[in-house]
Amino acid sequence: MGKVEQKKRENFKKKAKSGGFESMGLSSDVYRGVKRKGYTVPTPIQRKTMPLILSGADVVAMARTGSGKTAAFLVPMLERLKKHVPQGGVRALILSPTRDLSLQTLKFAQDLGRFTDLRISLLVGGDSMETQFEELAQNPDIIIATPGRLLHHLAEIDDMSLRTVEYMVFDEADSLFGMGFAEQLHTILAQLSETRQTLLFSATLPSALAEFAKAGLRDPRLVRLDLDSKISPDLQLTFFTLRQEEKSAAILYLIREQINSDQQTLIFVSTKHHVEFLNILFREEGIEPSVCYGDMDQDARKIHISKFRARKTMLLIVTDVAARGIDIPFLDNVVNWDFPPSPKSFVHRVGRVARNGRTGTAFSFVTPEDIPYVLDLHLFLSKPIRPAPTEKEVLQDKDTVLSKIEGAIASGETVYGRFPQTVIDLVSDRVREIIDGCTDLEVLQRTCSNAFKLYTKTKPLPSRASIKRAKALSPEGLHPTFKNLMGGNELTAAAFSERLKGFK
Repeated sequence: MGKVEQKKRENFKKKAKSGGFESMGLSSDVYRGVKRKGYTVPTPIQRKTMPLILSGADVVAMARTGSGKTAAFLVPMLERLKKHVPQGGVRALILSPTRDLSLQTLKFAQDLGRFTDLRISLLVGGDSMETQFEELAQNPDIIIATPGRLLHHLAEIDDMSLRTVEYMVFDEADSLFGMGFAEQLHTILAQLSETRQTLLFSATLPSALAEFAKAGLRDPRLVRLDLDSKISPDLQLTFFTLRQEEKSAAILYLIREQINSDQQTLIFVSTKHHVEFLNILFREEGIEPSVCYGDMDQDARKIHISKFRARKTMLLIVTDVAARGIDIPFLDNVVNWDFPPSPKSFVHRVGRVARNGRTGTAFSFVTPEDIPYVLDLHLFLSKPIRPAPTEKEVLQDKDTVLSKIEGAIASGETVYGRFPQTVIDLVSDRVREIIDGCTDLEVLQRTCSNAFKLYTKTKPLPSRASIKRAKALSPEGLHPTFKNLMGGNELTAAAFSERLKGFK
């Protein structure tokens, strides 16, 4: 028996040395929750922030989506609070920018804290105030809230106070500021005790947020993984050039022919009207997607997201705002139907793919107007980019040219190229048929056009240098993805078509 005990101790020491959760000195109830969740080794952001948080320091932490930020502040929170205090008041407050992210954080906190008796209350819009009043009457230890709904409760309930809060978290803080919550956050901050511990978790640190951190945190420790400008090496980036009106045909072909039916794909579009347009278009084609956008009915949103999570649907069409807080653990592809105007938005979108040693692909549709944004992105990523060889170049020496391109891609260079016109033309006929036979799609097509014009007016401009570089770029050929089409008549026809376009 002595030998068995000795072996156990040796194993424990080994694990502690390896930097596992065992080495953090967590209480048994919290550690059991962590273990039950399946966590053994902390992620880099957890390893760097959790000891600081457990020591009581204020922390500003920056890391991209999917890096494990949520557990990084939930585990120390549970460790600090330990058990329910009936008359203790609210002791921890977590503010999130969206309802979806709040719901996700709640589920996470319940899973990790399943062996404690801590009470958690969720205060978000879309749920009845009366139900939330009842929950608050049960003296929760933790409140997870969106700023607007929290302030609504503070205004409605005379004896509700945040003075008892010991542990304050601003989650996705850059998004909280980007969505115009700055004034509300300052109001909430003024109602907190000065002795609280404050944590700020974010993907980026804009100047307004940095000022806020200075005002609200005491001597904060900055933990920065610099992942906001990096993408997974296991992620393949694919950029297809086409015209705006060709995107419907391209997406149908991509889903039908290029993406495996057992892979889950997230499709980003610019407006809710585009979400609805693609939703109906896919359904008319016998494909059932899930959808999610900002002001969508909450019950419908829950149903759509849960269907996608359960793999009952394989496509999820979203806008950027709605995508914040949707956590899909095993995502295979992202499609940028509309190219994001900010490099950080691109990194945030594609950061959901190729996680935890898995591979994945980010497909991006690039119109001529998007090229400067693509160049800005590659400057941001410090990644070289070149156009695919033209049909004329491939016809001269197909094997050598294709070999060079494959070598460039293998070395980390981005090669962008055209979607095949023959494919576009063929599928466009089918798209026209579907739209002509569906009144809703006809109406939505006009609405989408107007909404996209508005979206284009409001998005930030690319850099002047990239606009200038885009004008000087040589024309691109077919994307290497379609190299099976690069042979015989197809290629000759494409070369002839390109010559015709250049004829004046």
